[in-house]
Amino acid sequence: MRALPLIGVAALVAGLATATPAHAAAAPDIPVANVKAHLSQFQSIATANGGNRAHGRPGYLDSVTYVKNLLDAAGFTTTQQSFTYNGATGYNLLADWPGGDTSDTLMIGGHLDSVTAGPGINDNGSGSAAILEVALQVARSGFQPDRHLRFAWWGAEELGLRGSTAYVNSLTSAQRAAITGYLNFDMVGSPNAGYFLYDGDNSDGTGAGPGPAGSAEIEQTLAAYFSSIGVPTRGTDFDGRSDYGPFIRAGIPAGGTFTGAEGTKTAAQVQLWGGTTGRFDPCYHASCDTITNINDTALNRNADAIAYAVWNLAADAQPPGETVWSDDLETATAWTALSSDTATAGRLERGNPAATTSSGVATQLDAAASGSYALITGAAAGASAGANDLDGGVTTLQSPQITLPSGTLTLNLSWYLAHLNNATTADYLRVRVVSGTTTTTVLTLTGAATNRAAAWAAASANLSGYAGQTIRLQVEAADAGTASLVEAAVDNLRITRA
Repeated sequence: MRALPLIGVAALVAGLATATPAHAAAAPDIPVANVKAHLSQFQSIATANGGNRAHGRPGYLDSVTYVKNLLDAAGFTTTQQSFTYNGATGYNLLADWPGGDTSDTLMIGGHLDSVTAGPGINDNGSGSAAILEVALQVARSGFQPDRHLRFAWWGAEELGLRGSTAYVNSLTSAQRAAITGYLNFDMVGSPNAGYFLYDGDNSDGTGAGPGPAGSAEIEQTLAAYFSSIGVPTRGTDFDGRSDYGPFIRAGIPAGGTFTGAEGTKTAAQVQLWGGTTGRFDPCYHASCDTITNINDTALNRNADAIAYAVWNLAADAQPPGETVWSDDLETATAWTALSSDTATAGRLERGNPAATTSSGVATQLDAAASGSYALITGAAAGASAGANDLDGGVTTLQSPQITLPSGTLTLNLSWYLAHLNNATTADYLRVRVVSGTTTTTVLTLTGAATNRAAAWAAASANLSGYAGQTIRLQVEAADAGTASLVEAAVDNLRITRA
């Protein structure tokens, strides 16, 4: 991983539904012993070639050859793409699994090069070995998903994402459009490991904003795996440190996992994951990044997460389902406020939002998620960011009655919650279901004492428990903290039946 300042991470949003595709064949357990065997080979290659596997050095080409030989024998179609940087020839290795829709290609990649200072067993032998073993498991299992699978090992990442950039730049517009997702795995065995997911939906509200459309699904799929094994995750920003960079610049959805580099694990993170309040990887970019610099538990969990994501994201997608109710808010459909609302300003309304910023943070976007209208707190910009923001309590809008059919029902919507660092966890955006005299919260986003810029994201909730009932949807936002600057919005509400 390139050495750049690491942007702070924040908690993933609690309460938002995560995608857990149930249609895919069960992902295999990836034997960590097999992954470690590949790492031992990378260590031996480095030891035999001056102690590293860096761009332009013989250890790097020997690493490419090792990976290529295994994939060729397993039945992959491999391509060794060359490029030049700093007067030296570099190589990317691409491995295509035969079959699947090549116009709907899922790529899985990580960089294979090390720095010159050491063998790079965590950075990034760990990611390279994990995706290699997942690729070999694809072959062993005969997995034949509807999406086409392409695995990649990049050169010269440590010198500025040179290999992945060369690859993306070499593609025609049609070839780029055919890549519908990219998963990146760079440092997945850090000795003092954290469990970070690239923040595809910008739920952390920091740094570069969300990834291209589809990135949230990747994040949610990986989050679902870690949730299934009881391991909490946190978000990490798309800050340009690794090989997802050229892909997201080309508009390709991306995501992946990361266990930490030169940053320091906080006391709160020690409570979350164990370990110590030292660096995630004390041997980052150093000669001691050897085979002993690996946390086997983190490596095992991340290898299994990679397999889970590949098996679930590459399998045939669930049909989108029959739409049984929708409201894009482009026409007025009698959403009504509650008489019990306490907000004194910025109440929810169906409106055409105007751009609002404060201290360089976009608190309200100048566009709905689609079309012109959304449910928005104080649609007008006003003389200042605080003029029409939500103030003084709770504001609610309730939909007209919706009669639901039988079947498996899902609510999908677009949302954002924006605030400055004077917000608190008492500030929130909720979506609730009213059935008879019972009101149940199905989605929740809470505020925090940090700047969160407005950015549309997608969320879903299972409404199957309300099949056959007549309900109302209730959108609720609250500025319950003192002097908070809060804006919220919801758009594109749709209920589908599978």
